[in-house]
Amino acid sequence: MVTVTEAPRLDAPAAGVLSRALALLGRHRLFAVAVALAFALRVVTMLGYGPALWFNDSFEYVSGAVNPDRPSALRPNGYSFWLLLLRPFHSFSLVVLTQHLMGLGVALLVYALLRRKFGLPGWGATLATLPVLFDAYQIQLEHLIMSDAMFMLLVVGVVTLVLWHRKMSWRVGAVVGLMLALTALTRSIGLPILALVVVYMLVKRTGWKPIVAMVTACGVPVAGYMAWFAATYGNFAMTSSDGAILYMRTALFADCRTMRVDPRKELELALLCISAPPSERHFSGQKYLWWAQPGQRFHAFGPNTTFTPDINRAAGAFARRAILAQPLDYLGVMAGDFFRAFRWDRPQFPDANTYRQYEFLPEGKVLPTWPSYRGTSDRDAQTYDPSLPTAQIRGKPSVIGTEVHDPWAGFMQGYQQTVRLPGIVVGVLLLIGLAGVVTRWRTLGGPVLLP
Repeated sequence: MVTVTEAPRLDAPAAGVLSRALALLGRHRLFAVAVALAFALRVVTMLGYGPALWFNDSFEYVSGAVNPDRPSALRPNGYSFWLLLLRPFHSFSLVVLTQHLMGLGVALLVYALLRRKFGLPGWGATLATLPVLFDAYQIQLEHLIMSDAMFMLLVVGVVTLVLWHRKMSWRVGAVVGLMLALTALTRSIGLPILALVVVYMLVKRTGWKPIVAMVTACGVPVAGYMAWFAATYGNFAMTSSDGAILYMRTALFADCRTMRVDPRKELELALLCISAPPSERHFSGQKYLWWAQPGQRFHAFGPNTTFTPDINRAAGAFARRAILAQPLDYLGVMAGDFFRAFRWDRPQFPDANTYRQYEFLPEGKVLPTWPSYRGTSDRDAQTYDPSLPTAQIRGKPSVIGTEVHDPWAGFMQGYQQTVRLPGIVVGVLLLIGLAGVVTRWRTLGGPVLLP
């Protein structure tokens, strides 16, 4: 007897997956529509500005990916590691695509947390994601060769993971610690977030095991990076720029007469004194860090010494002296910087050129020829992505980092003039969150405290 069996049907599992996916989209259709529209805006951005947009800091990151044998003295190399991971594809277009997906990922985490753990309806959770989905400056930031999108995803990921697991195991604590390590290695300001999460977990009585696992999982990679930094520069740290940047924060008001700097005994500090009186100084302290301008002496030690350990130490000592001698002036500068973030308009700060780097512009970008670790910034970029074109500009070959293509670019320029989240609205949102903490004072803010 011969029997013939029916051929197996291979489409049944696929049909089941498709039906479940459609059902999922149906339950969250409002958010799905918002994500689809936000993704379309990002596609328009990629079509209009190829392959990427550039900021002054971009080239240090690219240099770290092209020359991964040493850490950057200015900022941690976490974002450079991400560029290095994507380097085999030789495509800045791919880099910004991943960053646009990171922005959408932030929205997904916020939506999931609000729906599943805070019980918001679909429209309420979707409303909370609209700034990250549709703000034009958020989209522009994702399109820059910068660490911001990656840093934002990591921070929101940490907050989401901690709030998702009200009773945390040591394994989850270790995962949170690793994410915090990546956060700190992406931007050094991420390291204090570890302390904030530890305080939150202590208040919520999470237990000592997840806290120890989290601190250990964060500390080991960070300590390893600092050991690598020490082997290169001689000091156990993440950067050699903290003192220099603090000097920049005090440059607007530091008065060496008030600080009682004795040039005969404190020559290193005296060399950093700014000769122009505070009333005649630039409105931004960045001028006194990045550029050798008349009236300041930060570059008195010679070129390429800005972020060496010695100058960083001297600049930090100068800044601390200025803060202790003129505390009210320091508080005034900090208050001005703080409240600038909550204005309705967007002031041209710290200068017009920096302001323009956050805009969708009608012209392309010719990469600068600034010196880098082993070459120049434009050649580093072309080494990373050989598809970047070279054009003769003013008789010299120049690398084109951004090409503008209309009508897509023109659409994003108009969109940016219309759709943005003003700083004052950000302030209102923060006050609403603070009110939520205050109303839960009996439980020390409840789960609202951490975000």
